[in-house]
Amino acid sequence: MEQAFAKLVDHIEQVIQGKRDAIQLALVCLFAQGHLLIEDVPGVGKTSLAKAIARSVGGTWQRIQFTPDLLPSDVTGVSIWNRGTNEFEFRPGGVFATVLLADEINRASPKTQSALLEAMEEGQVTVDGRTHALGPPFMVIATQNPIELEGTYPLPEAQLDRFLMRIEMGYPDREAEIDILEADRNHAAAANLGAVITSDELMTLAGDIAHIHIAPALREYIVTLVDATRRHPGLALGASTRGALGLQRAARAWAGACGREFVLPDDVKRLAAPVLAHRLIPTADAELRGVDGATVIAELLGAVPVPGATGAPPQP
Repeated sequence: MEQAFAKLVDHIEQVIQGKRDAIQLALVCLFAQGHLLIEDVPGVGKTSLAKAIARSVGGTWQRIQFTPDLLPSDVTGVSIWNRGTNEFEFRPGGVFATVLLADEINRASPKTQSALLEAMEEGQVTVDGRTHALGPPFMVIATQNPIELEGTYPLPEAQLDRFLMRIEMGYPDREAEIDILEADRNHAAAANLGAVITSDELMTLAGDIAHIHIAPALREYIVTLVDATRRHPGLALGASTRGALGLQRAARAWAGACGREFVLPDDVKRLAAPVLAHRLIPTADAELRGVDGATVIAELLGAVPVPGATGAPPQP
């Protein structure tokens, strides 16, 4: 897995420069079979990163531009009467792909956003009483602008919880941005990238992640972190059990990407904010004081004792 991970990172860096950390986190989400939410201001490479990931793995991909007039049937599909056969015929929507790029997801209405809930959680959609399977593999990569921008809707808590990770792109540093301008003439477009691994190889590697060892003490550490969010006075809603499972799965994927067969406490700490922060809802008072999910996670990582065990499997 380490070689495939490194190859994908280098491949995507052809079009996304100066953002190696964001690329690595996005690929951890991919290998952990989760869904990814990329949030930031326009023009920092959110869509380009999503396209590059979709192009770099084998299989099909679809892009849906979420707009206020987008209908749920545009996402899931619709049954149309076929006059030739005298029966209804299902026309698949954009969700039927290996990788679905949901661009600017928070510009659509809450009803349309909710059309993705079943697909993201169960890998299927139900239309007119009939269930249609998706994948595997199946991954939603959604981009969104900050909710303060005009024309955006906040994502429902139930949908946020179905994203394994949320990352931010941020502006590149000065040197990286100069390099981007310098390379503009020969800049490789994400649409021109080829596949680095196939869908079958991706599923094989994803299956191997489940066998990466995580010590009981680290499981207790994850549960303690999650439970602490539920008791935090500045939060109206803490992390769910789905969040705890996601943190364990992401930590295993990160360990595998590093070439290890066991999880370290640092793996959990590294991924706690990307996996848990977007699931936390601050109280109104805490929000006025500038408290957000990332702030709470940073506080709890400093307060919750790290287990003494290294996370390595017992010696024979």
